[in-house]
Amino acid sequence: MNRVCLVVDDSRVVRKVARRILEANGFTVEEAEDGAQALRSCRDHLPGCVLLDWNMPVMNGIEFLKMLRAEFGPANPPVVFCTTENEMSFIEQAIEQGAQEFIMKPFDEEILIGKFAQAGLL
Repeated sequence: MNRVCLVVDDSRVVRKVARRILEANGFTVEEAEDGAQALRSCRDHLPGCVLLDWNMPVMNGIEFLKMLRAEFGPANPPVVFCTTENEMSFIEQAIEQGAQEFIMKPFDEEILIGKFAQAGLL
């Protein structure tokens, strides 16, 4: 199993927290600060999974997810959305576009690892 997780978030602090949790649980972490950078990274080397923010400059999370699914298929790599958006319409849109799970910010290790387990990533 590919244990590389691409963490896509415009917040350096969020990327750092996610990296610490994921590396402690056996993942190798790559980072991108917007959807365009993340898409280039996926084209270079497809990660085993993606932890994805919604609100970012250049290309937001849902735009990235649509392009990722168009290029690489409906389920590869698995995507866990991680955002402050908590309205049901956002969650539904993320799942419709091919996200496997949805996490609310702020998150901790228990929440993040629990969602990764539910998505079959652990």
